Amino acid sequence: MAKAKASLGEVYRVIQERFGADPEESYVASLMAQGGDTVLRKVNEEFFELTLAVKSGHRQNTIHELADLWFHLLVLMASTDVTVDDIESELGSRFGTSGLSEKRSRSVKRA
Repeated sequence: MAKAKASLGEVYRVIQERFGADPEESYVASLMAQGGDTVLRKVNEEFFELTLAVKSGHRQNTIHELADLWFHLLVLMASTDVTVDDIESELGSRFGTSGLSEKRSRSVKRA
């Protein structure tokens, strides 16, 4: 039996729902109960594990670690009230623009 697919938006909505759950019953709620730095540490940990997976050359491990990183990024996004739509809008505003041009425009805006 094939596993169901879930969009990033669907996972994000479930994460938001879990914020109010019992930390003994929900991984997301347990992360939130530990404070914001815990989520940041998990994102860093998952990125490190992804780096190791990529360097090992194992595609399935890379997919697994990418999924873990995406999940924890979605938790971080939800915890800071950044939505999937916000990210899609930002990416959309860059679409069709050279990455180099976009980077140069950011350095001018921040200066």
